[in-house]
Amino acid sequence: MADIRTYNVVILGIGFLLIFTAFTSCGNIEQTVVKSLNGTNFTGSGYHSLGIIYGVFSFCNVLAPTIVAIIGPQFTMFLSGVLYSGYIAVFIIPSTWSFYFTSVVIGIGAAMLWTAQGHFLVENSDASTINRNTGLFWALLQCSMLFGNLYVYFDWNGKTEISDMDRKIMFTALLVISVLGTLSFLALRKVRQQEEALSEDEGQSLLSTRLKYKQRATSAVTEAKTEFKTILEIFKTKTVLLLSFCMAYSGLELSFYSGVYGTCIGATTHFGDAAKGLIGISGIVVGTGEIVGGGLFGLVLKNNRFRRTSVVFLGMVVHFVAFYLIFLNIPADSPVVFQTSSQHKPYLVPSVSIALLCSFLLGLGDSCFNTQLYSILGRAFAEQSAPAFAIFKFIQSIFAAVAFFYSGYILLTWQLLVMVIMGFTGTLCFFMVERMQNMSADSQEY
Repeated sequence: MADIRTYNVVILGIGFLLIFTAFTSCGNIEQTVVKSLNGTNFTGSGYHSLGIIYGVFSFCNVLAPTIVAIIGPQFTMFLSGVLYSGYIAVFIIPSTWSFYFTSVVIGIGAAMLWTAQGHFLVENSDASTINRNTGLFWALLQCSMLFGNLYVYFDWNGKTEISDMDRKIMFTALLVISVLGTLSFLALRKVRQQEEALSEDEGQSLLSTRLKYKQRATSAVTEAKTEFKTILEIFKTKTVLLLSFCMAYSGLELSFYSGVYGTCIGATTHFGDAAKGLIGISGIVVGTGEIVGGGLFGLVLKNNRFRRTSVVFLGMVVHFVAFYLIFLNIPADSPVVFQTSSQHKPYLVPSVSIALLCSFLLGLGDSCFNTQLYSILGRAFAEQSAPAFAIFKFIQSIFAAVAFFYSGYILLTWQLLVMVIMGFTGTLCFFMVERMQNMSADSQEY
């Protein structure tokens, strides 16, 4: 049984690695590709598409647990993988209506995919293996930021314009990778196969099977209603209201490092022929920052040498340094130009080294905020962790969607200023919640 569970976790991680190798790379280059379609009838915006995805994802998180409970996590993940593949396929022969339609569909698929992933991971773990399995899964997932972006670099390096053939080759390759990830979910094995075989031997009829699914659906709806009420109750607490500022900031910077910053680098005229290839390298370096941060802060927390507030403060400082360097190094009009290159001149002569350093800092800082938000929510709502995490993903996704929508209209300078204000406010609120938790723990001791 233990071997089957470990096998399932590895296959789960490989499936997500492949799907998000395709999707993360797609999101990173999306706006750059869309700008290359200006001479066609295509009128879509990569920023708007990503905004729709995160907006739909945030609201569908409420319904996803019910769907997973009815049709099961394995089939849910397979179906979601098909939806992800459909979105990537649109870029091979792009049209505006299919682009936005699949943006809505993949938002639904993302909510189902992540809910099913959590359910399946818990189902294949116990108290002694949950930390190991979670770490194994996330290690495989984070590698998705490396491989796809490496392919972008080698394929686009030295190209100033993205031709139709370049686009078709790129997204055909990404589609194949996504399809392979989707098919890998079919290789997952059921942990309770023996129990199911026993039930069949006892002679379950088709009617009883239908009744079982009906009861499962009824139970899922009842649980969904109960969980929704719990979410509303938790949302009103002082802890979540304060942490919502930090959650909102995590959404803003998520949109920036995952879709906006790569576009800015690709639009920087001074980088010349290397600009498009640097989008891929930037994505790799962001992923490296995420991996280093996740491993580092896991050790820090394990040894209890630093408080959560220290890690969050470090994240704020790291991000503010990155924002200041980006302000000096990248043209202010780079996220909003309709042509492929910027027209404004930054304060410094644009440097590839500084641009990539900022990519690493963005990934490192993001890992600071996300690991500590999960940590403090797990502590504050130990008995209600699922609804608390659902609120986190909801707020994060809503603000990521909002940021993607305004990113195509607001100069880089103002986008950075918004993140500095929200980052400082979110960090301050996080400190207040941490102090509240410590005071509560001290009072319980006495």
